[in-house]
Amino acid sequence: MNKGLGNMLLETVGLKKSFHKGKVTIPVLAGVDLSVRPGELLAIIGQSGSGKSTLLHLLGTLDAPTAGEVHFEGRRIDNLSSSRRDKLRNRHFGMIFQSYHLLPELNTFENVLAPLMIRYSTWGYMTRRHKYRDAATELLEIVGLGHRLKHRPSELSGGEMQRAAIARALVAGPDLLLADEPTGNLDHQTGQEILELLCRLNSEQNLTIVMVTHDTGIGAIADRVVRLVDGRLAEARAPETRTTKKRIPA
Repeated sequence: MNKGLGNMLLETVGLKKSFHKGKVTIPVLAGVDLSVRPGELLAIIGQSGSGKSTLLHLLGTLDAPTAGEVHFEGRRIDNLSSSRRDKLRNRHFGMIFQSYHLLPELNTFENVLAPLMIRYSTWGYMTRRHKYRDAATELLEIVGLGHRLKHRPSELSGGEMQRAAIARALVAGPDLLLADEPTGNLDHQTGQEILELLCRLNSEQNLTIVMVTHDTGIGAIADRVVRLVDGRLAEARAPETRTTKKRIPA
């Protein structure tokens, strides 16, 4: 993939989403136009209930828009079949959520390997298992969980579960990480550590990250900040160069 900033990794055009409650139509997104550059850390901020999670689910093809389009690497993806959307997410997207979504019956190591087990048949995974087990171990070391490989989610703290979820999101080598309120269930100190980790992954591995949050302070780590208001996006801060990117405030 071309990493030049002139090419957009992800784009939306006129994205709209409405929900129906009985005979009432509830508009959430009213025409979102968004472009994400390769290697960018983009923060989308907005109040609770503003539609941030809805937007992220549309970007990740977990839901379909009422109108408009989503494009990834120049190809439209919102109209793909269910099986092709599943394959796209598994191969190109990593996703982390406020509530972690770890499988309770699996330990940390197994949870991280789950996307690769899903991608391949049993035989296909077994022929590659040594490579992927090494990759999962390395990722868990990077996120600070090298000593918690055999622990189940019920034995982990909130911060540890989020670190495990980040490792799981990265194990398949995604082009794009979508983060939905990644610090929402964490205390301030643990939240800062998770943000530092995401910022380091973006800076050191050139990982493209789109993060939605209600916390305006998180914008301090981003290359660019946009605000979701009345179902539309407004630029809140222009892009910064890599050399002047701000760091997380104490």
